[in-house]
Amino acid sequence: MRDMNAILVLGAAVWSQGPSPTLRRRSLHAATLWHKGAAPIIVACGGTGQHPPSEAAAIRDLLREADVPADAIRLEDQSTTTLENIRNALPLLPGRRVIIVTDTYHARRAKMVARHFGLRATLDCPRSDRRHIRQHLRELIARPAYAMKLRREPRTYPPLTGN
Repeated sequence: MRDMNAILVLGAAVWSQGPSPTLRRRSLHAATLWHKGAAPIIVACGGTGQHPPSEAAAIRDLLREADVPADAIRLEDQSTTTLENIRNALPLLPGRRVIIVTDTYHARRAKMVARHFGLRATLDCPRSDRRHIRQHLRELIARPAYAMKLRREPRTYPPLTGN
């Protein structure tokens, strides 16, 4: 994993009382990976949903609390979907080799989108004590829908010096 260019943390909800358990779990997992030297930077993804701040800002705050330095964190704070998370993060990446941090139920769709945009992605999902049955069922519909959506999505991405 040490040859990775970045850790890409995909957004999840911010609740009125703060980051959701899902967002907290993903953020702290990314911090652990960064401390292990998995990649030099973390790209926090996600715009503002029902409650501020943006998901990316909440991720940043959690990463900072976990002793990740500010200069190792980049924010993509405009996206509202998995496709936008990854597409909007492209200009922030120093190369195409990324670790995507998301939950297991979401991982296959995230990797499909990352491949579409030319990323060489590995997945590293935090453990959860919940089964997330509703989310797994949602993915049964979301993956085929995204496959069709990606057919219409240009594969354009900024040229990078990294691999």
